[in-house]
Amino acid sequence: MCGIAGIYSQTPLPDDTGALLGRMLARIRYRGPDESGIYINRHLAFGNVRLSIIDIQTGQQPMASADGKYRIVFNGEIFNYIELRKELVKLGYQFKTESDTEVLLYAYIHFGASCLEMLNGQFVFAVWNNETEELFIARDRHGIRPLFYTWKGNNFVFGSEIKTLFEHPDVSAAIEISSLSEIFTFWTTITPKTVFKGIYELSPASYLKIKSGQMIIRSYWSLKFPEDEHQYFKGSFADAVVELERLLEDAVRMRLRADVPVAAYLSGGLDSSATTALIKKVMPETLQTFSIGFEDKEFDETSYQQKVADFLKTKHTAYTCTREDIGACFPQVVWHTETPILRTAPVPMFCLSQKVRENNIKVVITGEGADEMLAGYDIFKEAIIREFWSREPGSKLRPLLFQKLYPYLEQFQGKNMNVLKLFFGHQLQDTNAPFYSHILRWKNTANIHNLFSEDIRELLKKHDGQKEVSDMLPKGFGNYDLLGKSQWLESVIFMSGYLLSSQGDRMAMANSVEGRYPFLDYRVVEFAATLPPAFKMRGLNEKYILKKMMHNRLPKEVLNRPKQAYRSPIAGSFLSKSAKDYTLELLSEPEITRTHLFDYQLVNKLVKKISSGAMVSEIENMALAGILSTQLLMHQYVFRDGYRPEINQLKNCRIIRENNTVYTQ
Repeated sequence: MCGIAGIYSQTPLPDDTGALLGRMLARIRYRGPDESGIYINRHLAFGNVRLSIIDIQTGQQPMASADGKYRIVFNGEIFNYIELRKELVKLGYQFKTESDTEVLLYAYIHFGASCLEMLNGQFVFAVWNNETEELFIARDRHGIRPLFYTWKGNNFVFGSEIKTLFEHPDVSAAIEISSLSEIFTFWTTITPKTVFKGIYELSPASYLKIKSGQMIIRSYWSLKFPEDEHQYFKGSFADAVVELERLLEDAVRMRLRADVPVAAYLSGGLDSSATTALIKKVMPETLQTFSIGFEDKEFDETSYQQKVADFLKTKHTAYTCTREDIGACFPQVVWHTETPILRTAPVPMFCLSQKVRENNIKVVITGEGADEMLAGYDIFKEAIIREFWSREPGSKLRPLLFQKLYPYLEQFQGKNMNVLKLFFGHQLQDTNAPFYSHILRWKNTANIHNLFSEDIRELLKKHDGQKEVSDMLPKGFGNYDLLGKSQWLESVIFMSGYLLSSQGDRMAMANSVEGRYPFLDYRVVEFAATLPPAFKMRGLNEKYILKKMMHNRLPKEVLNRPKQAYRSPIAGSFLSKSAKDYTLELLSEPEITRTHLFDYQLVNKLVKKISSGAMVSEIENMALAGILSTQLLMHQYVFRDGYRPEINQLKNCRIIRENNTVYTQ
């Protein structure tokens, strides 16, 4: 695991480019604290900071091909590199290292962009061809590993994180208002946009090529669901259980490949418990597991975590995250997410990875992807209930199902029919609408727009975020079943844009920890997409096939417990002693006026309500987190006047010049 950065230019690069690239990489040294390297020629400078996991002794980057024609920098892991290496040896290639980096380089040399279809991994890599002076950059199918870029004149600047780009003297930070609107609707921007003007991400499952200053971007894979009954899995339910276990077991086996110890996260839910059980099956020796709990019982799952650890006999370490912790760490977390966030959920993940690293662990296996691919989220049930209710819109019983769905949301309890109908009845009978499953979430989240300043609301009148989502939809989307549509939207927008970024890569790599996700092995994903809806959601029983697969292999209390959404305290965290001062400062009239993004009177009204101890809705909680994180982001990246860490320094960085001169600084 690493971080990468680079600069390409049509015109010769200036003499100080090496020092500039060093600063860019130093900004993300936490992604790779073990070593670093830079390669420089007339038109390209790129490099990496390395977290050594595979072939610790000889896997240094940038790595050159034997003939010196190609150079590569790589962030991530190719889990099937052993199998690919055997194929390449048969084709006549010889290897000097045991690294997956060298395998990836020769796979690209031999197969070109087609090699991407062969890769089972999580990655971003850049390859430079010295003869053709072509730069090739690719990103994994789900966007597990990040890549951002911008053009400034003749310069193409890229890096694993946006903050690397802002070290370039020609790249400045400004908020893209339409992107802010998308975050306050979808929880994320719509790829390839970011919250900053002129800064883009390379979309998941895409690659780009630059030659002679011309850039092309292509997609090489897409998530697809059946368009008709003939495309569903043909076997029985029992056959599907066997095949899912075979695929998951192999996905786990591959993700245990490392030259350092591998641990696992235990959330107390089915997904992480299942991956941990599979690890124990593949690797019976003692496994280290880690979990995070909360002092607030509303959010805490500690008892379930301990039941699984005891059942599977793991060496378990549990930590408790307090409101004080969340308030204290929130500015740091926003610095790493590089985007506004509507919840505090990334903070405990940041704290957990910090504790994991303190135990000298670099790699953890987690359960992300199971909810998306096997239908575990409440939003999928919500769509089913709404569709069921739409057939009898006058029913008084069907709306009550939402109380069972969201028992932790106080405002939906007490059988208040008017509240339930008002909240869940929006566009109830538009069951053929492409966004039927998500329109309610998007509408309710978008209520936060009311807190924007009048100027911002005026600017946003012409922006249509749903149009941008519509433009992303794959051919045949209209023929997917209701669950398939829901799963596509949740996977492509929420999972890739938020879950794997703000809660995943950024929180783990901030503490030099790599997360690995067996449920996101592309073979598992493609298989799960073909399963009939009833295999995944039996009535309102979520992840039905996974529960059957794990029958008698996990504690019954965990296997049969209802899905509990991962949440963490919001309002109370920002009113805690460690956060109150900066919260009140950033939400004060001078600071709100300075950013021009929000209406101070409305923000102040919200703060007073929360401070009074009155019951607040989920949307009000999210508004507070969103506004505060946006204000922090402005100071950290736009104003550059506070709440940002000092830049790190690279140590023992190998610098390779075009003439193969190597020196260390």
